[in-house]
Amino acid sequence: HVQLVESGGGLVQPGGSLRLSCAASGYTYNRNCMAWFRQAPGKEREGLATVYTPGGYTRYADSVKGRFTISKEKNKNTIYLQMNGLEPEDTAMYYCAARSVPNCVGNYWSKWSYVNWGQGTQVTVSS
Repeated sequence: HVQLVESGGGLVQPGGSLRLSCAASGYTYNRNCMAWFRQAPGKEREGLATVYTPGGYTRYADSVKGRFTISKEKNKNTIYLQMNGLEPEDTAMYYCAARSVPNCVGNYWSKWSYVNWGQGTQVTVSS
């Protein structure tokens, strides 16, 4: 059983920054592809970034490329999402997800590709 716990969400003004964390516990040894998604009210869950934990290879959706950075803490089952230049359109519930696939290939932006999910952390961008 794998547990993912997100933290770090909150209220931030436009142009501000937040760093989200996702701590994985349990039987995580083969969950080598981790990702961040978000879902705004009335919208589909959107994939934002992936990281292949053994090698650190990362991938970003166009909507966040250049503003968000995904990373993994060395020797820990924790990933982060550093979010800069936040805009009201970034307001959403942010979720951490995990699966087992080399280099995070194949349908990496599809929520159906991921086996484990956290409960989410709310990010609100507003003045």
